[in-house]
Amino acid sequence: MIRRQFAALLLLFTLVVPYAAFGQQPQPPAEDPMITKIKDEGMNRSQVMQTLSYLTDVIGERLTASPNAKRANEWTRDTMTKWGLQNAHLEAWGPFGRGWTLKHFSAQVVAPQDLPLIAYPKAWSPSVKVMSEMPSMPAAKGKKPAAAAAAPQPSSTVTADVVFLDAKTEADLDKYNGTLKGKIVLVSQPVEVKALFEAQGRRQDEKSLLALANALPPGQGGGFGGAGGGGGRGAGGQQMTPQQRQQQLFEQAVFTAKRWNMLVDEGAAVVVDVSPRGTGGTIFVQSATVAPAIPKSVEEMRTITRLSPYDPKAESKMVPQITVSVEQYNRMIRMIQQGEKLKMTVDLAVEYQDQDNMGYNTVAEIPGTDLKDEIVMLGGHMDSWHSGTGATDNGAGVAVAMEAVRILQTLGIKPRRTIRVALWTGEEEGLLGSRAYVKAHFGSVEGGPGQFGGGGGGLGGGSNANATPAKLTTLPEYEKFSGYFNLDNGTGKIRGIYLQGNRALRDLFTQWLMPFRDMGASTITISNTGGTDHQSFDGIGLPGFQFIQDEIEYDTRTHHSNQDVFDRIQADDMKQAATIMAAFIYQTAMRDEKLPRKPAPGR
Repeated sequence: MIRRQFAALLLLFTLVVPYAAFGQQPQPPAEDPMITKIKDEGMNRSQVMQTLSYLTDVIGERLTASPNAKRANEWTRDTMTKWGLQNAHLEAWGPFGRGWTLKHFSAQVVAPQDLPLIAYPKAWSPSVKVMSEMPSMPAAKGKKPAAAAAAPQPSSTVTADVVFLDAKTEADLDKYNGTLKGKIVLVSQPVEVKALFEAQGRRQDEKSLLALANALPPGQGGGFGGAGGGGGRGAGGQQMTPQQRQQQLFEQAVFTAKRWNMLVDEGAAVVVDVSPRGTGGTIFVQSATVAPAIPKSVEEMRTITRLSPYDPKAESKMVPQITVSVEQYNRMIRMIQQGEKLKMTVDLAVEYQDQDNMGYNTVAEIPGTDLKDEIVMLGGHMDSWHSGTGATDNGAGVAVAMEAVRILQTLGIKPRRTIRVALWTGEEEGLLGSRAYVKAHFGSVEGGPGQFGGGGGGLGGGSNANATPAKLTTLPEYEKFSGYFNLDNGTGKIRGIYLQGNRALRDLFTQWLMPFRDMGASTITISNTGGTDHQSFDGIGLPGFQFIQDEIEYDTRTHHSNQDVFDRIQADDMKQAATIMAAFIYQTAMRDEKLPRKPAPGR
């Protein structure tokens, strides 16, 4: 009897307790009414696409220090002033170097048959310069002899024989000595084109987001800034030692330097290479190459000074340079290999701007109240490459940051901390605008391993075992800074955020993302990510963050390509990103404490 009663009680307990436990589960906190308003304004009355269209369609490409970049600086300043932001202004940084504008360009094969080319010049490439004589007119019968021919006039159009510089070693270069003057020279090896069996666009899936969520902390083999890879493999497939790898890199550097110096010294008319990736008319193109000094040792290879193409002194060490689509470039190579004698006509005229060698960032604020001396920042870089209009890289980030502050301003937010939006230039050349801003306002790190971010590095190149210890120098605003939020991974929606190794923020950011789980944003990763302006802050120990985003077509089609245009933008993703950015800025501005920090380098 006792056993039967006990069994009955046990059965009742097992049936009731799960329901009781379920009823006691903690419920998500009620959504902050202001977050609800931010979501409503951001998703239902967005202006993000109008902002982006003006920036990309009307202003267009925004190469650092170009007239278009300055126009974008001024337009963003004036637009945010109209929205009611205060202290909107341009902050100079630099000196940077010369601006560059493409005036006109065309390229085509003209013999043995006509073939218009999908091609684009490299940024800061010089113009084609050939001297053309104006023929004298014959004297009419019974008239005085005609005047002599006019003095030669510079022309930006050249028609010349095409040469394939088929060299892979220093010895290969010797057979081209004395053959390149006035020629149009193809310098790339042909590139295999494969069928695209997978979609060019993709979103983060459950597997990729789970991998991010489960990543190891930086320095423990996970995320950007973790353990380095192996030393590579030699020609025989055997693993190379670090010394062998260094020697291989040295030999490649010597060959590359000698090839470029040969092209400049012999006077090649135009250098043509192939788009390193992209097919079907997509061209990825960046800066022109400056003929470098030839290193004499591995150590000199590491320390040798290289001129940037935007340095005025570099023009004499460059030749006109263009990039051609892979399918057409490959065809030209095959024609030459089968004995055809090609001629090309290239018209390339550019204009350098040397009047103002400074770069500019656009800065504007929503003033704070009781904690107005403390700062919350957001932004993205406004400069772009030149073959597209810089829509996904990074007009999208600029438009999202501007839309975030528009949302907050429209809602009449009275933030406790001052909200400061910064739109950078010089990012594509090495985070130059944001690094200069951080140094001028917050501080800098000297020495150390020279890594971006990752909790311990300064701002610079790769690690160096012999580097001096890191030394952090701070300015008064350093202690008043709360956090910086950046968007610079294309048009894709926000899926979460990188903690940059700052584990103290996991719970807080998880809570801030809860209202956006139904929008697909919930992943927190301890990992670092690189290549964006948040590193300028993270590198000196300030909280700086980049959001996790969907890839869409960023690496496959738009990043630094001629397809980086407004039509590749996903409007709903942009609205979602701006809404989440606004919410994170609001939360950071309103909380009692500044965001917690990880240990700063050099302290």
